Amino acid sequence: MAGTVTVPGANVPSTPLLKDELDIVIPTIRNLDFLEMWRPFFQPYHLIIVQDGDPTKTIKVPEGFDYELYNRNDINRILGPKASCISFKDSACRCFGYMVSKKKYIYTIDDDCFVAKDPSGKDINALEQHIKNLLSPSTPFFFNTLYDPYRDGADFVRGYPFSLREGAHTAVSHGLWLNIPDYDAPTQLVKPKERNERYVDAVMTIPKGTLFPMCGMNLAFDRDLIGPAMYFGLMGDGQPIGRYDDMWAGWCVKVSSATT
Repeated sequence: MAGTVTVPGANVPSTPLLKDELDIVIPTIRNLDFLEMWRPFFQPYHLIIVQDGDPTKTIKVPEGFDYELYNRNDINRILGPKASCISFKDSACRCFGYMVSKKKYIYTIDDDCFVAKDPSGKDINALEQHIKNLLSPSTPFFFNTLYDPYRDGADFVRGYPFSLREGAHTAVSHGLWLNIPDYDAPTQLVKPKERNERYVDAVMTIPKGTLFPMCGMNLAFDRDLIGPAMYFGLMGDGQPIGRYDDMWAGWCVKVSSATT
């Protein structure tokens, strides 16, 4: 198994891929108006919304979406004394969505992520590209200089071992984004106006044994292959450390996938 880093980019499929095998998990503290932008891509799928913060606040979801919504009261009721394993006041609350899902695949996205456009001005269907990544093999044992050899217009280059060309199952598809980079606080302070405007349409496999800083804001994974390891550490309310929850899960995923 191996993680795949991708900058998603594709057209809307005529028939939604994995419609009955994938849930979309969204952690939120606000009304989900952002879903209107994603409607052409998300509406065929089931949404699991995990409301963080004040459970008495009403979260509004645009009409036409198939969804279930859980708040902290629901988490406490369902998990009882084990509810403390789900972060509070932190985006790691999305782990509850991973737990209640019964689907093979999960796609998770933050509520402040918007649809990007490719250089031609066409909307990018990030979800479709994630699904294609999960359904395609990865190449963690030997780097191919044409990046993804399974993509149309590419193949394995001269010198790539034939014994490794079947690849390995892809467990994680890690998406990137445009605009504000995922910098740490000190870097953001010294580069407050820096923006990522470089569109890169490429898919790369993270090599075996190589760790990476995973971000949970645009991420897909196979629950059957890696589900238990995709646990975002306790870094919310009452915890001494914050904002490492998704990176912790990424390290666990890479270490476990490198040894199976």
